[in-house]
Amino acid sequence: MSESGLKQRFQQQRLANGFELVNGVRMHGELGERFQIPHRTFRHYCGVGHFVELRIDSPRFSAHPDAPVNCTCPHCNEPAAKPILSHEQPASLVHVPRQNVPSRGWGEEFWVRVVEREAEHLRGIVDNPLYESRLHGLADDDEICFHEDHILAVHAIHNQQIIVSMSEADLREFREWVQSQPG
Repeated sequence: MSESGLKQRFQQQRLANGFELVNGVRMHGELGERFQIPHRTFRHYCGVGHFVELRIDSPRFSAHPDAPVNCTCPHCNEPAAKPILSHEQPASLVHVPRQNVPSRGWGEEFWVRVVEREAEHLRGIVDNPLYESRLHGLADDDEICFHEDHILAVHAIHNQQIIVSMSEADLREFREWVQSQPG
């Protein structure tokens, strides 16, 4: 597929109920260190066969009356505007029995196996059974197109392969970034 073809497919892609991909670069810009994403070079070197984490969300839904005021995770204690359902691992790597979670319009983070890349645009296959499929229409084994700015994480099994494939300049930039990180 030509670059303009994959970019066009991404631009024409629509999920139900106003669900959209969350731009990780934008979220990191808004929330800083509270919303970590991989360095630009790491996202740039993601390719076919790599697992990446994406998030979809919709402004049409909000927190429910029974939701806690603040996030209950051990990391942030931030206001809980709306919960985000998360899948810790790609299903093809770690089998997790299907969970019975009621659909409430929450956001959802999930893993995708990249099957195509053209410049900044990628196409992948969803690699988790999604809880909110009834509302957003995306399910395990479905295709999804996205921009590298949507990548929230790259699975750790690809770290060495990505680092080895970097150009000297990108590796130097990545090393400097790693050294500048707290802790």
